[in-house]
Order: sequence, then C-alpha cells, then structure tokens
Amino acid sequence: MPTYRVMSFLAMDDPAHLRLRTLVSKGFTPRRIRELEPRVTELAVQHLDTALQSESFDYITEFAGKLPMDVISELMGVPEPDRARIRELADGVMHRDEGLPDVPHSAIQASADLMVYYADMVKQRRRKPTEDLTSALLEAEIDGDHLADDEIMAFLFLMVVAGNETTTKLLGNAAYWGYKNPDQLAPVYEDHSRIPLWVEETLRYDNSSQILARRVAEDITMYDTTISVDSTMLLLPGSANRDERVFDDPDEYLIGRDIGSKLVSFGSGAHFCLGAHLARMEARVALTELFKRIRGYEIDEEAAVRVHSSNVRGFAYLPITVKAV
Repeated sequence: MPTYRVMSFLAMDDPAHLRLRTLVSKGFTPRRIRELEPRVTELAVQHLDTALQSESFDYITEFAGKLPMDVISELMGVPEPDRARIRELADGVMHRDEGLPDVPHSAIQASADLMVYYADMVKQRRRKPTEDLTSALLEAEIDGDHLADDEIMAFLFLMVVAGNETTTKLLGNAAYWGYKNPDQLAPVYEDHSRIPLWVEETLRYDNSSQILARRVAEDITMYDTTISVDSTMLLLPGSANRDERVFDDPDEYLIGRDIGSKLVSFGSGAHFCLGAHLARMEARVALTELFKRIRGYEIDEEAAVRVHSSNVRGFAYLPITVKAV
C-alpha cells in the first residue's frame, strides 16, 4: 500500500502535497480549534475527576493517554460510545514489540480496523452531514476540487497517529521533566500563565518525534559532505533542539528560556505540522486543569516504562502520587 494512503500529505511532495494540504486546511482551521477549547477543558476535567479519586495513579493510562484521543474523536465526530474502542485501536497501531524491528501483525490489523471504521464514518457523513471535521472535509472545495473519500480517510488516520500519540508523549514528558527540575516547576505552581512556557521548553528539551525521513531531491552539500539525489536523509529534531549554536545551555531544562521561532519540534517549511496549534492548546489546557487541582506530585521512576520506538520518545506508564490542593 502506498504510504500516502495512510499518512496523507505527510508522504507527499508538491504539487500533490500542496493541493491536499490546502483542501484539508479548509476544514482544519484555527477557528475550529479555538471553538473546541471549552470542550477540551470539559474532557480534561472529566478524566481528572476520575484519576484524582486516588492520590496515586498512572498518569498516562488515566489522563495523558485518554485526553488527546478523546479530543481527536470529538473533533472528527466519533460518537462517545465508540471512543474507547477507537482509543484501543489507535494504541494498537502504535504498539511495537521490544527488540523486534518489524511492525507486529496486531498493529497492521488495528490499522485496517481503523480504516474500515473511518470509511463507514465518511459514508455516513455523505448521507447526513454534521458539524464535525469529517463533514467539513467533505465540504471543502477549491475551484471545484474536492477531497476524495480515501483522501479524507488517510487524513483521519494521520490525525490518530500524529495528533494522538505525540500529544500524549508531550504531556508525559512535561510531567517527567517538571518533576526532575523542581526549581523550574515551582514558579509554575504560583503562576499558571507560565504553563505555555513549560510546554515550549518540553517541546524543545524532549520532543515526542525524534526522527523525520526525507528523500533528497537534488545533490546537496552540507558541512563539506555531499548527499546524492534520491538518498534518504534522517533529520533529528531532538538534536537540533539541543544545538549549542542556537540555544544557550541547551542541555539544561529552563522553563521560560527564549525559544521563539527556533523550535523545530513541529518541523518547518511546507511540511510544518498542521496540528501544532491543537497540540499546544491541548497541553496548555490539560496541565492548567491539573495544576488547579494539585500542589505537588512525585513520580515513581523505577516503575515508569518508556515506549519501545525508534522515533516516538515518551512514556507508556508514568505512575505518580499527587498532593491535592
């Protein structure tokens, strides 16, 4: 199966990339994300109400792993009774067995099941449009050009992979590095307006996506090394975000440092992450709601488990004990 069938415009070059991204952008607008924020807050509060019934719980399982998938489902228009199953399939798509390089059969099956679900959802929206992203993508039009059903399905699948897993890892990494740097987190407890700064430093210091693959379009020479056309180049955002030529003391976790446009966690140029504003909003809302309810937390580092992945960096389990307000 061609990669673009499941990864949408992420696996395309212009002009196909520009066409598809422009059409998708008609539905996936900043305004739609802004209007979603109150619902994101409600979802965050619901999950925290459950998680905080105990002072000790797994931060990923009970909160950071649930919220992003629910937000994506809310955006797409997945009915609430289906969301637990969709979250389970999304987790299955990303599962990798420790020590094995191949994608397991269970992940392939989960991918197929997700695509079947989204195909049915697109058909339903064609018959009866609603107010969700799926319907907006069906209605998107530029000079008579519309998205085909398989293009919409590929984008919905991309949202699950890129918009769910990476945000979960962002929330986990923020909690972990905040705990490891209590002097940096202390001012955040006192002033919640610093939470976006916490998010940005986490994106820089330990971003979810560590590797991007690109095909070299023409011979290029960088730092006295010539890379031939059609070579595959691996770009390392995690390394770029620690470049001492760009950031002072790059290996220090400093909430509030000057980052600005120097961050490369969401890529750059034509392929800049379309969901960057959604990820930032989710993280800000989630951490703000958490800090309204607690005045401190401890992480059981010995019980924490990282994901097995060559690309995604973060936690599968992150047990914490909180001090409620």
